Amino acid sequence: MLFDLDGTLVHHVNPRVLQMLEFLDDCSHRGGRLVARFRLARRGRTVQKPAPKLLVHKAIHKVRRKSVEQMLVPCETMRGVLERLRSEGVAMGVVSNGLGRGYGHDVLEAFDLKKYFSTAVFREDVARGKPWPDSLLAALDGIGRELRRNDVIWYIGDQRKDIGAAVAASQAIGHAVRPIALGARAALGAVEARLAPAQIMWSALDFERTVAAAFEPDGIERSLIDPLPAPLL
Repeated sequence: MLFDLDGTLVHHVNPRVLQMLEFLDDCSHRGGRLVARFRLARRGRTVQKPAPKLLVHKAIHKVRRKSVEQMLVPCETMRGVLERLRSEGVAMGVVSNGLGRGYGHDVLEAFDLKKYFSTAVFREDVARGKPWPDSLLAALDGIGRELRRNDVIWYIGDQRKDIGAAVAASQAIGHAVRPIALGARAALGAVEARLAPAQIMWSALDFERTVAAAFEPDGIERSLIDPLPAPLL
């Protein structure tokens, strides 16, 4: 089971900050696509692909004045889900487009979330962020064991780029990575990707019920998750 961080496991005290960060991240992605096209045009002259500079991401964190405890609150419903998944032996990882150094790793430590995850992939760890599949693939590589044919992989996120990254990861590895859309923005991506309605969650409570039902196949809520077998990763 792979999780997004901002908007999924933690929420910003000021939602406008998250909206701004997502907007800047989207702009960074669009700019990256233009650069990639330019590099393709010069492929014969390009000797080495430079590491991503991440200037926007680094600038955001450089001007940050508040601690993560002042900026964010953890989603306690999702913490309960993490406890349940850990008790069921599900391997878990975090995949975020935010920087790990100076932000993401601090968040996991500050809210005692690090103990749930065997891997955490942030923006500086990969050449391309979501909606590219790179970070999800890196997380699966670092989950702690080889991917098996019967593994069921879920990825939950609150943005359209999360849905796109999961779909792209499925195509890259030839193994289904099932996107779980959390909230309205991700739901738009789910509709575009023609996902099953059961893969759209409007709140963390919906997701909590879905996870509970996944491990109780004879329960009354089984109808919620027919397309979603219990996660193994």
